[in-house]
Amino acid sequence: MTSQKVTSKTEKELQEKILQEKARGIPDLEIGQKYGVTFRYIERLITKSQGVNISALRGHKKVKTLYPKDFKEEETTVWSFKQRGKWATHSGEYRGNWSPYIPRNLILKYSKPGELVLDYFCGAGTTAVECKLLGRRCIAFDINDKAIELAQANVSFNVDSRQTILISEKSHYQIHEPELLVGDARDLSFLDNSSVDLICAHPPYANIIHYTDSKEGDLSFLGMDEFLKEMSKVAKESFRVLKPGRQCAILIGDMRRKKHVIPLGFKLINVYLDAGFKLKELVIKRQHNCKTTGFWYANSVKYNFLLLAHEYLPIFEKHERIVPLGVEESGADYSLVAPTLEKPYLKRKLDELETTTVWVLPVKDFEARLNKNVIDRYSNGDGYSTITFLPHSEDDTSAIDRSAKRRRLLFIKSPFLANNPSRVDIEGYLRKVNEVIAREVHSITDGGFIAIQTQDVRIDGYIEPLAKRMIDAITSGSLWLKEIVVVAQEKSKLDNVDSDNGEYLRITHQYLLIYKKVY
Repeated sequence: MTSQKVTSKTEKELQEKILQEKARGIPDLEIGQKYGVTFRYIERLITKSQGVNISALRGHKKVKTLYPKDFKEEETTVWSFKQRGKWATHSGEYRGNWSPYIPRNLILKYSKPGELVLDYFCGAGTTAVECKLLGRRCIAFDINDKAIELAQANVSFNVDSRQTILISEKSHYQIHEPELLVGDARDLSFLDNSSVDLICAHPPYANIIHYTDSKEGDLSFLGMDEFLKEMSKVAKESFRVLKPGRQCAILIGDMRRKKHVIPLGFKLINVYLDAGFKLKELVIKRQHNCKTTGFWYANSVKYNFLLLAHEYLPIFEKHERIVPLGVEESGADYSLVAPTLEKPYLKRKLDELETTTVWVLPVKDFEARLNKNVIDRYSNGDGYSTITFLPHSEDDTSAIDRSAKRRRLLFIKSPFLANNPSRVDIEGYLRKVNEVIAREVHSITDGGFIAIQTQDVRIDGYIEPLAKRMIDAITSGSLWLKEIVVVAQEKSKLDNVDSDNGEYLRITHQYLLIYKKVY
């Protein structure tokens, strides 16, 4: 395939040729090389010509199977689907749509046959298709009428009632045709208060992928601040229409700006918490389409950046009553955890550094590999210190080494979080981490880093999202959030163990928050 550009007399001619190539199923890479255009140019052309952002201009998909092979419900907080999922009419042709494994898991875990599921960012109808397959009623809508046309085509398949039995069900269930509408997620006035059993939605990511050709009301054209403002309206309406005790799940990712991460996911979680929701689960969705070898590996090391490879799936709950926040601990103090200067256990040598924002490391030497990746990448051989937060006791005599020379990396670790800390422990921990940072930041060289290893914990049945809370609390003008890394262990026999009788997912991930000291 030659990379020589093919010239056209007019822009219109060029666009017609590209559309013809797309209709033939030619990959975007080949089209870009042939006509000298970028992927973004092709994407915008398709969106303008079709009214919807899709990757292929082909006819209706033939249904080969109605269900995924060897499906098993997720039991932990890290969801990783190497295959996107192509049963029924599912495909990845609609830009940015979510894997059908996500709504399938949510629908099975948080609803029953015949109950009502709402998706107010319908897109090509992934959630609606799963509702039809799983015997749930569904209302799905989108601001884009062309997307609804596509969704209508995708739900137009036949399901034999004899095919509808689930492993967990003893009898067949009724098939409900989804109700697909054109509408605005900010206005759910057509729904009664407390009328929806489950909300599953995948909103746009604040001006990253455009889903229409600048259609009024399309949130994908908004900058982050305006996007969050408008999503607050969506969150408030979601809280109103959801039944008490039921769940609302939203898939969202982070952004980059000037080679630093923008925590859009955590900011959107705040929006839903502010609307009155509690956080029942915080799932990490791992992406598998990130290149990590060759060119990308070399540049990841050279320019010290990680490829974004995770999204967040917060599962909110409209609680039935106000949950008291640790009333029995009101007399406790904040001396339950103490920072201790420790030398971390390191793996002597790594074959190569991790290059994405998801580090899945072997169970054996897990902590040593994690430490080695952090120290090798962010200290650059210019010195580091590690401070570990341990349960406080009278025998604790270690303290932070104030005489240490200036170093490039301060690594803060928090292993006590794995031992079911109380709410008071958590509040004291957050306060003390900030005290350590405020006291020690001056000893970090300009351009150096502070790495904070932390993890979510469950208290009174709800998640305390400590990475989010840490980011919310750190407001130092001399620190700039560079990376949010998710760390997990490779699968082991533990993955076959039921989690808390099935009510909760097992928390199997940690975070590394990487802050860079600015000049």
